[in-house]
Amino acid sequence: MPEWPLPDNVKAITTTRLGGVSDYPFDSFNLGAHVNDNVCDVSRNRSKLAAECGLPDNALQWLNQVHGTTVCEAKSDTTIREADASYSSSKGVACVIMTADCLPVLLCDKQGRQVAAVHAGWRGLADGIIEEALATFPQPLNVTAWLGPAIGPSAFEVGKDVLDAFYAQFPGLPKDTFSPCPNVPGKWLANLYLLARIRLQSLGVTDVYGGDFCTFNDESRFYSYRRDQQTGRMASLIWLT
Repeated sequence: MPEWPLPDNVKAITTTRLGGVSDYPFDSFNLGAHVNDNVCDVSRNRSKLAAECGLPDNALQWLNQVHGTTVCEAKSDTTIREADASYSSSKGVACVIMTADCLPVLLCDKQGRQVAAVHAGWRGLADGIIEEALATFPQPLNVTAWLGPAIGPSAFEVGKDVLDAFYAQFPGLPKDTFSPCPNVPGKWLANLYLLARIRLQSLGVTDVYGGDFCTFNDESRFYSYRRDQQTGRMASLIWLT
């Protein structure tokens, strides 16, 4: 459960890999339908998640995530929309993001009138997915954020292309945003959480919570694509009641 001061009418959770029915290497609460897991097992896991949230199956807006910057409105019509973020101001419709190293960012206005869920991998983060999601709020400066489980700064090894993508936008990034990778020339360790905080703060979102996980190093609780390649997906979701 996110440690985050939400309005009483807002609910948010992030799943772990525990408590489902999927077999190895997706064991056990895999929610990704695109990773070659048994489709019946994924369906059972998704139904269990909806039930534990007190929602019907069709109230969860699943997305086809493509590391882009498209944001859609979450609907309870079972359509799988191609987007990397969704928002909702309707009661009982959950915005859902799947991850296995990328950063899930949950957003909520302080009055509990609108929520959003954002899939922020490094490419989407650099290209402006958070900006696009915040633009759906009537008052973006009135939004708070929670950073869910993602690959941590001791494990996220990247190349110069990632470094250049962020420094082109923020030349004055703190030194601890990217650290030279020990014994691996031309590689850096990226702090995805810090990059997201910098982006949010530059947009006026100063109430940011979470950001203390590492999917790569916490194998017992989290899936990690970097660690395992073939693996499942967790979900981070938020909705109005």
